[in-house]
Amino acid sequence: MNAALLQSRGLSPRAQPAPIRLMPAPPTPPGPPHNPGLLKLIEAKREWHWRPTPDELRHGFRGWHERGYLPHFDAPHVTQLVTFMLDDSFPVTRRAEWEPYLKEPDTSQRRRKLEAWLDRGHGECWLRRPAIAGAVMAVLRATDAREHRLRAWVIMPNHLHLVVDVLEVPLAKLMNTWKGKSARAANQLLCRTGRFWQPDYFDTLIRDEAHLRQAVRYVEANPVKAGLAKELDAWLWSSANPE
Repeated sequence: MNAALLQSRGLSPRAQPAPIRLMPAPPTPPGPPHNPGLLKLIEAKREWHWRPTPDELRHGFRGWHERGYLPHFDAPHVTQLVTFMLDDSFPVTRRAEWEPYLKEPDTSQRRRKLEAWLDRGHGECWLRRPAIAGAVMAVLRATDAREHRLRAWVIMPNHLHLVVDVLEVPLAKLMNTWKGKSARAANQLLCRTGRFWQPDYFDTLIRDEAHLRQAVRYVEANPVKAGLAKELDAWLWSSANPE
């Protein structure tokens, strides 16, 4: 019976259940992904390798740590091989090609495969433009010999490599400064907004003098290996270039 007929007979209509409203799923919080395998790797490295003192922690040196993507090491007075890349250097449209490299269990092999992908020059390759490369280099040189010491460097079309002595400023802080200032300068020159660099970076701790020589050779030979130059000193944006 409808409600009007029930009321005419002195009866109360049966209460109708309220419609069920599905609540939207809570948004995924911003930030890096949770990576249990990476966390386990970091914990193992902390067990046998260098640990920061309380004073070093206060100054921002975290030792072995992660940001959800890659392992990182940060300590004072060490030398590091560092790679960071443009935001579009791993295009989503070609994800099927580079994503398998992320599953490589060996860290060194994974890095080599990802860097080989970078050398193919995917994306807009903004660093190929002299004005952009110059702006990035100006940021790196601004604090050289004061907050860090550059041993070798090369700016490739969509990424760059540095061999750098970390002094009293943590590498993570240096990266934030380098990326932030160079991104603002580059975006202004490009008349664009948005993210310029990938959020994470590669870093490798240099073990000894032999490893240092190997890292410098690797960095300065990168343009030749990628087919961008015939000689080491022919690539303008490199420490191998005398100019």
